[in-house]
Amino acid sequence: MPSLLPFFEWCEATWLGQTIRTSLVSFAVIETFHLFALTALLGGIFILNLRLYRTILRRQPVRELALELSPWTFWSLVLILGSGVLLFLSEPMKCYASTPFQLKMVFLFAALMFHFTIYRKVTRAERDPGRTLGILVGTISIFLWLGVGVGGRAIGFF
Repeated sequence: MPSLLPFFEWCEATWLGQTIRTSLVSFAVIETFHLFALTALLGGIFILNLRLYRTILRRQPVRELALELSPWTFWSLVLILGSGVLLFLSEPMKCYASTPFQLKMVFLFAALMFHFTIYRKVTRAERDPGRTLGILVGTISIFLWLGVGVGGRAIGFF
């Protein structure tokens, strides 16, 4: 299996990474946007998952709620991914050696795949899912997105 080290070294040498790394405020500002977007994303997902669990908004169809929350989810995700790339560029060699970063990337990939396939199919269906399916899909969603968040938070500690 080829090593990703040359890619990480290239990222370390980019002018954008160097600029963020040498700035006194860039990292903090970027991380603020990253965390704000994560909060908005998780907020929307948790609301929809609570609806899947049938604990809130029981009279509102799941599909209708999913469509109302989708712009928040989409734009939060765009901001998270964009700011995440910038944060990564500021410390790629730290990320290369970081097990929490690797776990975060695995969880992120799994969360995105799940969200845009199974989760979307269940939450955008014409009929509300059954209780068991709703709980299963909601629980998997929460587990994956919390894995992304916890993995990201752990990067700073390990």
